[in-house]
Amino acid sequence: MSGTEELLRSRGLRVTRPRLAVLDVLAGGGHLEVDEITRRVRERLDSVSTQAVYDVLGALSRAGLARRIEPAGSPARYEARVGDNHHHVVCRGCGEIADIDCAVGSAPCLEPNIAHGFEVDEAEVTFWGLCPDCRARRSADV
Repeated sequence: MSGTEELLRSRGLRVTRPRLAVLDVLAGGGHLEVDEITRRVRERLDSVSTQAVYDVLGALSRAGLARRIEPAGSPARYEARVGDNHHHVVCRGCGEIADIDCAVGSAPCLEPNIAHGFEVDEAEVTFWGLCPDCRARRSADV
């Protein structure tokens, strides 16, 4: 039995070829849209529907094996990096997304002034700006 199969079972999920394929795609890194995940899964399996990929991603997210992020104005994206309260920076020009580690030591984003009775265990912070390529294109256009 592979480590991925054991991981699925440890989270109470059945081992299926689509789940294994999606986890393999996500393990490749990045912040992928469903269409890209589906394309890559289809390279591994004979056939899989887009709805099946959505279902797998939902199950993996609920089980803590994938993270769904939704930058404003962008479709949902998924990544394999979970459980570490990291943040993201999004390029306003091309939409590229990169990870940013949370502050080392105290994580003030997890201690809101008023939590309304919630036990906060994660904060979703998105930074916006221009990536190096878009900055270079902007400078060249000026």
